[in-house]
Amino acid sequence: MDKLTVVLGEFPHAQPLLDGEAETAGYAVEPVEVKPVIGAYRRMIRDLEFDVCELAPVSYLMARQQGVRLTAIPVFLNRRFHHGDVQCAAGSGIRVPRDLEGRRIGVRAYSVSTGVWVRGVLRDEYGVDIDKITWVVDDDDHVEGRVPANVERVTDGRSLGELLRAGELDAALTGNAGTGRAGAPTAGWTAAAEPVSGGDDGPYPLFPEAGTLAVDHYLRTGIYPLHSLVSVRTELVERDPDLPTKLYAAFARSKRRHLAARPEWSAVPRLARQGRAIGGDPVPYGIGANEPSLKAMVRFATDQGLLDADFPAGLRSLFAAGDYPDA
Repeated sequence: MDKLTVVLGEFPHAQPLLDGEAETAGYAVEPVEVKPVIGAYRRMIRDLEFDVCELAPVSYLMARQQGVRLTAIPVFLNRRFHHGDVQCAAGSGIRVPRDLEGRRIGVRAYSVSTGVWVRGVLRDEYGVDIDKITWVVDDDDHVEGRVPANVERVTDGRSLGELLRAGELDAALTGNAGTGRAGAPTAGWTAAAEPVSGGDDGPYPLFPEAGTLAVDHYLRTGIYPLHSLVSVRTELVERDPDLPTKLYAAFARSKRRHLAARPEWSAVPRLARQGRAIGGDPVPYGIGANEPSLKAMVRFATDQGLLDADFPAGLRSLFAAGDYPDA
């Protein structure tokens, strides 16, 4: 059997595939561990180091646009809502989204998925002029060359969390996209302590009722932000055009196998909560099931200058030819 080197994050619904319990017809999966998995994104995009690799969706689109020999299947292993990801500095005086204009906001890199989704929501839902915000970054984009003029780089080695606590940022994104990480992906990324929220001295959320707002946005728009897809080296697909269909079927079997044991998604509490909020599968696979989210992702990335205006609009063209029933 041919071997496939596969890099994925720690997702229980993909573990049966990595363990060989959900077989990929004609192939033996060889898991490769990269921690954090975001460190593998850059290696895949720049060096095509693996056969199959989870990628940030916007980075994948940008890589495709630049002619990188990658394609993908519509398997989206992770999803998140983002209204709760904007934390404002104590003393910043920010009370409503439009107050962000003219301010400095920290984000790991301009093209990071959370940043793209947050900027899209701020512009679409609240009329924020995101071009009037200075986006302060402390890491490189996986695909370089698309940084707009209103992006500023941290040069003194301090983390975004430190800058937020010091009041040198007016706001910042949380988690891996901002204040919850330390160190560059290529050097061994580590988790950092998030600045403590609340009280008079700590950061506070832009949207105190973030959960309610996120679900309302989903119910009105159908947009459920994508956070990872599965990429494949184009060379392998050219060699075996059925590989995308085989891989997609294996990921679907893997998810079904996991759910047979944990039907309430209790292995991933965040996904369990999101599933209850949307009243359905928290990680749907397929193009049809994700059409509103895919269209929004392409539109947001284009509006924000990460994709060219003539980037192909057809959703099927984003993926390798294959059979992808919603799963």
